[in-house]
Amino acid sequence: MKTKPIKKTQGLTALSRDHHQGLLLSWKIRTAFARVSLERIKNYIGLVYKTHLSPHFKVEEKYIFPLFWGMNNVLVKKAICPTPRLHRLFNSIWKIEKSLNRIERKLERHIRFEERVLFQKFRR
Repeated sequence: MKTKPIKKTQGLTALSRDHHQGLLLSWKIRTAFARVSLERIKNYIGLVYKTHLSPHFKVEEKYIFPLFWGMNNVLVKKAICPTPRLHRLFNSIWKIEKSLNRIERKLERHIRFEERVLFQKFRR
């Protein structure tokens, strides 16, 4: 069953593009285990985290969430909640395979929540 694409609010288009890249990263992690060394995957996602994801999280928390919803909004709190855990996982040097699996799941869940729930509330 095909679902309709979610309409994007113009002000959130850039963040949604970042979200797409984050989902692509999750997919790459999930499919790379069979073909690529864990160390190489870890190095790649470390670079993506440093150059794309960490700045993205900062923009959302500093500018987007307070402007559109306020930091005390229940949905904003839910969106921010996994961010410290993701930071720790991306910076973890122990149990690489376990960390990568958790990053893949938590990052995808986090992005899906923002796109399907939080950003949809803004459109209304």
